[in-house]
Amino acid sequence: MLERFRQFWNKLMSPVADGLIKLGVSPDAVTFVGTAGVCVGALWLFPQGEFFWGTMFVTAFVFSDIVDGTMARKLGRSSNWGAFLDSTLDRFGDAAIFGGIALWYAWEGDSPLYLCLSLICLVLGMMTSYTRARAESLGMDAKGGIAERSDRLVAILVMTGLSGIFDLPILQQVTLWVLAVASLITVVQRMVKVRRQAAGPANA
Repeated sequence: MLERFRQFWNKLMSPVADGLIKLGVSPDAVTFVGTAGVCVGALWLFPQGEFFWGTMFVTAFVFSDIVDGTMARKLGRSSNWGAFLDSTLDRFGDAAIFGGIALWYAWEGDSPLYLCLSLICLVLGMMTSYTRARAESLGMDAKGGIAERSDRLVAILVMTGLSGIFDLPILQQVTLWVLAVASLITVVQRMVKVRRQAAGPANA
């Protein structure tokens, strides 16, 4: 759903991209720094229960995912390597966010249920990305579904931040339930989409 706003964010981040280009920073460097920032914030602050500041820290670096792509287009450097690097490092960032939450429930949060649920969200998030990547490697399309990456990230970060502000863990916990179900549905939707393409006339 949130993919439709990507053009808006690209325009908003354009001045930042221009500034980094003038400083001689490469898109790949932005990708690496952004991923490192997300991982450090999520795995350092979330396990301590610092959900508000952790969310602020992580969100600041999440925007690098838009900035690096904008820089690559402006420099005319869009390439298969850049797309591969961006997609690969995105998986590290996603895993760190849900992994950091899982560590909180394993330690201070002391909840085996939500520890498991956080890990389920992590795995299903990886599966939604894998189904798309595998389909595209076979020349088919598996985009779409009710919970794409941007939807999942916004949901968990916003509700985790709010749970930290208002000291209401239930906001994060309900979101984990919703994301687990929505991610599973998304995987199934993508599998069905690929199955239909595989069974079409071109693949008969």
